[in-house]
Amino acid sequence: MPAQSGSAFLLKISDGASPPAYQTVAGLRTTQMSINGDTVVITHKGSAGWRDLLSGAGTRSVSVSAAGIFLGSVAESAVRTHALAGTLEDYELSFEDGEKLRGRFLVQRLDYAGDFNGERNYTLQLESSGPVVPA
Repeated sequence: MPAQSGSAFLLKISDGASPPAYQTVAGLRTTQMSINGDTVVITHKGSAGWRDLLSGAGTRSVSVSAAGIFLGSVAESAVRTHALAGTLEDYELSFEDGEKLRGRFLVQRLDYAGDFNGERNYTLQLESSGPVVPA
């Protein structure tokens, strides 16, 4: 598999329509995704001293963090609205090779910052609710 450009790793938010259209969250410089899974240990006396795990069990989740320059886009405004309301929304992660992952996420954290002689920037943290699946 060839290397992929980090600038093509995009975070998009749904417009809420049916079917949804997704808008890129503008101004992002970095985007990071973590796929998490809790283990269910089923080790017993017959495990010969080795840990055994139960396949397909436990809680899975996806965390997304991103940071960028505030541009005042419609998508940024939608993220802020959902952060203030504590509501879930559909998001899409897209990659340079055309792969896409979609799921419902909660804005766990949204931070704004700006130096007196610099740009206004923001960071955000999203946590999945329900399955995150290929689109």
